[in-house]
Amino acid sequence: MNNPNRYFIADIHLTDNQPDITAGFLSFLDTLPDHCELYILGDLFDYWVGDDVNSTLHQQVAGALHSLTNRHIKKYFVHGNRDFLLGKQFAKSCDMTLLTDINCLTKPNKNIVFLHGDLLCSDDPQYLKFRKIMHCKWLQKLFLCLPLFIRLKIAAKLRQKSSQHNQIKSEAIMDVNQQSVINMMVKYNADTMIHGHTHKPATHTFLINDEPVSRIVLSAWHDGISYIKQECNSSDIILYNHCCK
Repeated sequence: MNNPNRYFIADIHLTDNQPDITAGFLSFLDTLPDHCELYILGDLFDYWVGDDVNSTLHQQVAGALHSLTNRHIKKYFVHGNRDFLLGKQFAKSCDMTLLTDINCLTKPNKNIVFLHGDLLCSDDPQYLKFRKIMHCKWLQKLFLCLPLFIRLKIAAKLRQKSSQHNQIKSEAIMDVNQQSVINMMVKYNADTMIHGHTHKPATHTFLINDEPVSRIVLSAWHDGISYIKQECNSSDIILYNHCCK
C-alpha cells in the first residue's frame, strides 16, 4: 500500500469572534483526500484554558476532526504557545493523537523534523523563560483547578501582555535563530524542517555540512489557508498559501 499524503498546518488561531477563519478551516478539512495524514503544529485555537470548556466552537471543531476518521484520515497534534493546555479529553473527542514538542518522520536517508517553532526562538530568552514556567506540570494542574471565569481572565491578561511585549520587540528577536535550527536538524538527522509560530511563510534553503537542506515555515490563517503537502511516495514537500483577501 502506498504511503499516505501528509498535510501540515499551524497557527489557525480559531476563536469565536473570527467565524471566517473557522469556516475556512472546516472547508479545508472537507477537501482533504481519504487515507491521508493531518499534522496540526500548534495554535489551532487562539487560546485554550481547559478541556472542560465545552463551547459551540470546540464542539464544532471536535466533530469535524472526528468525522475525518470515517474517511481513514489520521490526525496528529503538536501543542503551540497558545493552546499548550489542550489535553487528552479534547484530543479523544477529535480522535486525534497528541505528539511531543519535537517529532520526526522518516524519508530515504534523512528525516523530516517538525514542531510548532517557538523553541527555535533562542534570541528571545525572556519568552523561553516564560514558556518553561508555563509548561510546569504542577502549575498547569493548579491553573486548571481554578474556576473557569478566573482562567479566562488570566488568559486574557496574558494575551494582552504578550501583545504589548511583541510590539516593542524587534522582528529578528521574535524569529527563529539559525544556529538553533541547524543544531536541531543535525540532532535529528533531518534535511527538512517544518514549523509555524513566526507567521512568516517561506521555504528557506541552506547547507549543513555541505548538504542542501530546507526549512519550510507555515503562515497563520488570518489572511487565508496555508498548508504544506508531502505527496505519497515522494520526497517533494510543497508550501501552499491561498490568500482569501
